[in-house]
Amino acid sequence: MRQRFSPARLLASASLVAMVAISLGGCTAMSKLSDVTGSIGSKAEAAPSDPSRAVEVYGERYRANPKDAEAALGYGQALRANGQRAQAAAVLEQATIANPGNKALLAQYGRALADNGNFQQAFDVLSKAHSPDNPDWRLLSVQGTALDQMGRHEEARSYYASALKIAPGDPGVLSNLGLSYMLSRDLPKAEEALRQAYASPRASSRVRQNLGLVVGLQGRFAEAETIVKADLPPDQAAANVAYLKDMLSRSEGQRGAPKRTPVASLSQSD
Repeated sequence: MRQRFSPARLLASASLVAMVAISLGGCTAMSKLSDVTGSIGSKAEAAPSDPSRAVEVYGERYRANPKDAEAALGYGQALRANGQRAQAAAVLEQATIANPGNKALLAQYGRALADNGNFQQAFDVLSKAHSPDNPDWRLLSVQGTALDQMGRHEEARSYYASALKIAPGDPGVLSNLGLSYMLSRDLPKAEEALRQAYASPRASSRVRQNLGLVVGLQGRFAEAETIVKADLPPDQAAANVAYLKDMLSRSEGQRGAPKRTPVASLSQSD
């Protein structure tokens, strides 16, 4: 049976989907600890993969010298990966004060602010982390997601477009673009962008789920189910289908204005 969704419910469901895939892409997802190893020195080669253990290791280095930019960067990212978002923002804020103009710290501080829902401040900080003559496409995409969370969808898409000029076909950015269209209720364009993201060999499972959700929101549940379980082991396919049904059920039942949702931080390309 085809499911029907009113425009108001579509908008409400959009905020639910955004929790999953504004991956920030790309999209939801925290920073990977491996992303910081290149800037922390030789000790980072043995960095623990367990987030809680990483917080201990990087936290010890940070407390030994809170003004050390590399130590603060590692600690901030470890905290973000462990879900300690408020503490991460506090650590990175102090680090940017101690190291004014450090673009790597500004970039991570901006992401941490976005994690906490401080979207305008995140956008402003990220604007200082790169420049028009030397833009970072990852930061452009994060800025786009911040704008989307503030309801400034047209502006957000201009940032995604700029990011795609630098990184054509990046599935994370395309996924964010698709979610931007979904947030403004343009589901056909959302599907188009997400299908482009899904076609990339670098697309994450999150992109698959988001495409399935957008297709399902248009009432094509059988097709959405096929998308979310394609080429997956039976247990994972079943989990994805259950997730899809739950999200569509929640979107049908949710009423009123959508709540703001925390923006993710581009796990693929952070």
